Amino acid sequence: MPKIPHFPPPLPEPPRIIEILAFPQVQLLDVAGPLQVFATANERLGLPTEPYTPRVVAPGSGSLPASSGLGLMALPLPRVDAPVDTLIVAGGPGVTSACADPALVDFVEGRAARARRVASVCTGAFLLAETGRLDGRRAATHWAHCDRLKALHPRIQVEADPIFVRDGTIWTSAGVTAGIDLALALVEEDLGREAALAIARHLVMFLKRPGGQAQFSATLALQGGEDRFADLHAWIGRNLSCDLSLPVLAAQAGMSERTLNRRYREATGTTPAKGIERLRLEAARRALAETRAPVKRIARECGFGTEETMRRAFLRHVAATPQDYRARFGA
Repeated sequence: MPKIPHFPPPLPEPPRIIEILAFPQVQLLDVAGPLQVFATANERLGLPTEPYTPRVVAPGSGSLPASSGLGLMALPLPRVDAPVDTLIVAGGPGVTSACADPALVDFVEGRAARARRVASVCTGAFLLAETGRLDGRRAATHWAHCDRLKALHPRIQVEADPIFVRDGTIWTSAGVTAGIDLALALVEEDLGREAALAIARHLVMFLKRPGGQAQFSATLALQGGEDRFADLHAWIGRNLSCDLSLPVLAAQAGMSERTLNRRYREATGTTPAKGIERLRLEAARRALAETRAPVKRIARECGFGTEETMRRAFLRHVAATPQDYRARFGA
C-alpha cells in the first residue's frame, strides 16, 4: 500500500485587529455600533478562534467624554507602525477639533497607510479627508453634512444617498447607525454572507438595509446653505394636493417663471418640479409612518393623484414601495 503523505492541518488565522479611533465628543453609536458587530462575531459564530480583536483607541488614555455625556474607556494611540488590519474613524461633534489637531491627522494618515482597509463612520469622513485619502474617491457621510464635505474637499465625490460606499480599500458610511451596516459588510467580506447574516439576525437588523439615506432625511435634496425658498416650501406643504405648476409657483414667489426656475436651481440644486416631488414624498412618508390612512387616500392628499404614481416616486427615491415603508417605519 502506498503511504499517504500526512499534511498538518492549516494553522488558524490570527485575529484581525480592528482599531476604532475615538476622540473627545465622539458620537457614541459611531464607536459602539461597529464595536458590537465585531464583538458579536467573536461571541456568536462558534469559530475555533475569535476572528477579531476590536480595540477603541484615542488621544491620551483612560476615559474620554462622548457627545452624549457617557465616558468611554479607550486605549492610548498605538505606534503608527504597530500591526492593524482595519482602521475605523468615528465621527461626532468633536470631529472639527480632531481635524484641527495635526498630530492626530498624521496618526490617521500613518495608520491608514499601514492598514489593509480603512473606514469612516458618519462625520469621521472629515477626519479621513484631512489626510487626503479620500481625494479622487467616492465617499459618504451623514446627509446633513454632505454639502460641507464637498465645500471643504472638492476633490471628493460625495454621495448623499448611500448607506455606505466602498471605493477600493476605503469604506465610508452615512450617519450614526449606518456604521453598523458598514461593519456587517466588512464581516461579510471577511467571513462570508452566512456569518454576517447570523450577526444581523442576532442584532435584529437588516443585513443590507433597503433604500438609502433619502428614506430617513427630510427633503434631502432641498437641505443646505441659505434656504431662500423656505416660505415657498411652507406654502407648498400646505397645498400639496393643489395645482403646483410653474406659473402658480412663480406667482406665489413673486418672480417670473424663468427667474424662479434659475434661482431655485441655484439654491437647491434641483428643479421646482423635483422639489415638489420631494416635499410630497416627505409628507407621504410622515403619513405612512404616523397614521393608518389608506395608501390611496395618502396619495391623493399628498398630490400624487394615484396610488401608482406615488408608488413609482417611492421606488425612485426611497427604493421601497409605500407598503414596505409603512411596514418598516409605521407605528
